Amino acid sequence: MSIDLSASFKAYDVRGLVGETITEDSVRAVGAAFVDVLDLAGRQVLVGGDMRPSSEAFAAAFTEGARTRGADVVQLGLISTDMLYFASGTLQAPGVVFTASHNPAAYNGMKMSRAGAVPLSADTGLLEIRDAAQAYLDAAGCAGVTIPTAGRIGSVESADQLTGYAEYLRSLVDLSGVRPLKVVVDAANGMAGLTTPAVLGDQILPTLPLEIVPLYFELDGTFPNHPANPLESENLRDLQAAVREHGADIGLAFDGDADRCFVIDERGEPVSPSAVTALVARREIARARTEGEQTPVIIHNLITSRAVPELVESAGGRAVETRVGHSFIKAVMAEEQAVFGGEHSAHYYFRDFFNADTGMLAAMHVLAALGQQELPLSELAAEYNPYAASGEINSEVEDKQAAAERVLAAFADRDAVVSHMDGLTVRAEDGTWWFNLRPSNTEPFLRYNGEAHSTEVMEAVRDEVLGIVRG
Repeated sequence: MSIDLSASFKAYDVRGLVGETITEDSVRAVGAAFVDVLDLAGRQVLVGGDMRPSSEAFAAAFTEGARTRGADVVQLGLISTDMLYFASGTLQAPGVVFTASHNPAAYNGMKMSRAGAVPLSADTGLLEIRDAAQAYLDAAGCAGVTIPTAGRIGSVESADQLTGYAEYLRSLVDLSGVRPLKVVVDAANGMAGLTTPAVLGDQILPTLPLEIVPLYFELDGTFPNHPANPLESENLRDLQAAVREHGADIGLAFDGDADRCFVIDERGEPVSPSAVTALVARREIARARTEGEQTPVIIHNLITSRAVPELVESAGGRAVETRVGHSFIKAVMAEEQAVFGGEHSAHYYFRDFFNADTGMLAAMHVLAALGQQELPLSELAAEYNPYAASGEINSEVEDKQAAAERVLAAFADRDAVVSHMDGLTVRAEDGTWWFNLRPSNTEPFLRYNGEAHSTEVMEAVRDEVLGIVRG
């Protein structure tokens, strides 16, 4: 009985348990299917991976499958996810990075892109790759998968991207003239331990007026200090303590593959991703308008703070709402020619970065905004955070759809507007509160996000909805 790939292929990437739902055989089949479906025989395919113990072997298996079907593989070695996007954008080649992002050490996965960092999702080819790979696995049965040769075996070469990546990011945000800042960075033993010294430090490029205090920069995919998921508050505690201990101006926390960045102010308090989105949006709108763009477009997902579209409109931009998920947002970024996009989960997307998400570039914008004026970060961020937010709250429920329908029925007689763009969103007609319930694509949870004009209203709506969900 071959492995069932539907267990690991999600809406916009692949995640699975190593040795169970994702194996070297399944990865080899996916490498072959990637070349077949995207018609890449005779063309370059980029392959890299993060610091997880299985990533190197998986990258080798994918390389074997892709070469057998005639693709020429460029091995990128150890990379962050946004380094794949940089390489795909600059080399105009499709590629894959092996990572499970913030998931625990037992997991690994794949994030894939077409040439130019154009995303692959369930709607744009990912399921076709899954089905083609499944056919290779099913043909092999219980035996190790053997990929038939497609005329020629492709070549393989290596290419280091770190220097080019660092130089490119520095060309987008000039930090050389900011006031001296002390910056604590928690890499969580993930790929930011490689990228931070290259981009913000002096490992490759000239020194910036930044004193970097490193936390857990050693690359270790077993995550010995804490999980590489800064969305969970307990994983920020070491960073918060270090910011206070060192009297730092700012703290930065990256997830395992370093495509997301969370920000901590000088008091050790989190700055919400919505506030970061609004802050970066204002900078990117101002820059685009200076360059002659009349009404720059900013993308935000439907569970970012209402403060984001309000600020975008007041700054002379146009806000476009979309569903959650990097593949969907990147597609809208391209359609709208948006200058910037942000999500509640601390994914930040830039037109100047191939419409792709990069935590490091977002961090550089925050450092620039902070270092170009004298206010502490807590005061600078305050204007971008006017509402009371619940944060993301997970509920493990047996029937997610039934739970959402119970909530919809309970709010049917309220003066509210309902949307099903992404899960269930209910917004008060007078604008005083809103909430969203959506099923996770990667975990067995129903996720709640809500916001209101006061803490009391936010808590009342939150408690009512969660009471119904958990029922």
